[in-house]
Amino acid sequence: MSNREALRELQTRLAQRLQAARTESRRASWLAVEVAGVGLLFPLAGAGEIFSVPPLLSMPHTQPWFAGVANLRGGLHGVVDLGAFLGLRAAVPEATREHGRLVALNPLLGSHCALLVDRLAGLRGAEQLQPHLPTHSSAQSGVLPARPAFALSAWVDAEGRFWQEIDLGALAANEQFLGIAA
Repeated sequence: MSNREALRELQTRLAQRLQAARTESRRASWLAVEVAGVGLLFPLAGAGEIFSVPPLLSMPHTQPWFAGVANLRGGLHGVVDLGAFLGLRAAVPEATREHGRLVALNPLLGSHCALLVDRLAGLRGAEQLQPHLPTHSSAQSGVLPARPAFALSAWVDAEGRFWQEIDLGALAANEQFLGIAA
């Protein structure tokens, strides 16, 4: 099986699991992604479709974290390099453009936007995670360096990996996020 077929199969399984998770009970469940080595959790209610990174049309006079505009299923979406927006890196590495993924925001959020992430890490449920209780020694715990208003709870999985939950609705309404003009 080629890498392309394996990737397509993974994306199909993830899409099926996302749909099944949306129809299940209202317990907490997330799409887990990685951005510049930081684990992030997107609540399934706020996440939309997942796409390979298509050609991006760069836009002049925009913030460095605004990667450009993409045609996703016939609709134009602004693409935000989430790592650069969060201050985790300066610019999108070429490997991210080639192997990264776009997570479109749920259309119900009213934002035609997709987030460029480095890697999909599957789905997570509340039963797989424990709340992270910050201590003085957890400064380099792998959660975001600064806690913006759209950063919710921090979690730890069974392997000890930290995951930061992101409220995609609050992110989409964030003044800085909306201010793409440079």
